[in-house]
Amino acid sequence: MVAPLSCDILIAGGTVIDGAGADRFPADIAIRGDTVVAIGDCKEYTTDQIVDASGKIVAPGFIDAHTHDDRALLSGPDMTPKISQGVTTVVTGNCGVSLAPLTGKPPPPLNLLGGEEWFRFPTFDEYVDTAQSEPPALNWAMQVGHSTLRAVAVNDLSQAASQSEIAHMGELLDAALDAGCIGFSTGLAYPPARATSTDEVVALAETTAKRNGIHTTHMRNEGSGLIESVQETLEIGKRTGVPIVISHHKASGKPNWGKTKQSLQLIANAQSNNQTIDFDVYPYVASSTVLLVDYVSGAERVVITWSETHPELAGRELAEIEKEWGCSTQETVDRLLPAGAIYYAMDETELQQVMSFPGAMIGSDGLPHDVFPHPRLWGTFPRVLGHYSRDLGLFPLEQAVHRMTGKTASVFGFENRGVLRKGAFADVVIFDADTILDSADFDQPMQAASGIEHVLVNGQLVWNGSEWSGKRPGQLLYRS
Repeated sequence: MVAPLSCDILIAGGTVIDGAGADRFPADIAIRGDTVVAIGDCKEYTTDQIVDASGKIVAPGFIDAHTHDDRALLSGPDMTPKISQGVTTVVTGNCGVSLAPLTGKPPPPLNLLGGEEWFRFPTFDEYVDTAQSEPPALNWAMQVGHSTLRAVAVNDLSQAASQSEIAHMGELLDAALDAGCIGFSTGLAYPPARATSTDEVVALAETTAKRNGIHTTHMRNEGSGLIESVQETLEIGKRTGVPIVISHHKASGKPNWGKTKQSLQLIANAQSNNQTIDFDVYPYVASSTVLLVDYVSGAERVVITWSETHPELAGRELAEIEKEWGCSTQETVDRLLPAGAIYYAMDETELQQVMSFPGAMIGSDGLPHDVFPHPRLWGTFPRVLGHYSRDLGLFPLEQAVHRMTGKTASVFGFENRGVLRKGAFADVVIFDADTILDSADFDQPMQAASGIEHVLVNGQLVWNGSEWSGKRPGQLLYRS
């Protein structure tokens, strides 16, 4: 007599999109522990927990390629804004901003993660110990921020780093990689890093490349200097061999609309010449970051997301505040600082062209600590699947899923993640392809999406369609 097969969870009757870009197919999925043990007809499996996926899509859990969740993993480990939209892994430390290794008052934009009380980790080892002591509901991978390194090592942030300061940053980078960081990010558009030379980035990128790390970049300019910034980024990759991801690729400011046609061609040419270069994009025509007066000038509208001096003005338009106060733009910004804002500065047609680029990854760039956040924090992935894939037909659902699962796992080096196959980790999302859609908008930005039925992380159910299950099975992921 053959002993019956058993599993901990059986996902029955669903339609599988495997994350690798292949056509969908009907199948059951058997999960034992944190691993997929079978895909296909699994009627022979016995289990105490069956999840009925009839009429639903079963896909790998989404990987958010671009987040600022460094602090959220500690202060809100349920990670509801992410798991409610099917995200099972987040990549932190983007735009040159990471919570470690820094103590003391952070300079903007590092304060988008919080105030001095959160910058209490002089090493990534200490940050990791804290995060793992009470793990979050989802997986995370870490990058160390270049601006964070500069805040520690560079005496005058308005100047280029000296050779000794670059060496100090290199030591800090090595320690961060030892602690589990998968690479380093830059935010060259922001004040702490604007004086950075290309050679400074190259020196750190060389260290990263030797350690099999990755480099992500909020480039020096996404407006009038977009093309030159892409060229600089490609130069850094050529000189060091480091794999590069351009963050939230776009052309910002109406006079610059259309420039991504040339920037995308530069990227495509580099890829055809065997340079490892990728990018992420979010599905909105408005950006969000700290309030900077030079960002205001390029935007059609600006909405305040938080202000330490005037917290009651979160959600208000800057132009309205300026009119009420009878101040200039500069004076109004100065009175609101420290603060954050949403900037309406991109073109919808161009956004769709960027999203349609082969292999473009999806990243939310959400800011979890804003009082009135950009809706991308809660809605990015369902918006791609529902609005852009289903309703507009921008790309097939299989391709949409691939751009947020298998492609992202491959770029960041997450082995056995982002795909559904025997032996892969059981990070799974079950959703209704007919109803999935973002609910968060610019008026009510903190709304859970519709159509997400169940989310599993490492084989444990963390989202049951309406709320967090209370489980926190997240793990720190490393680059293979």
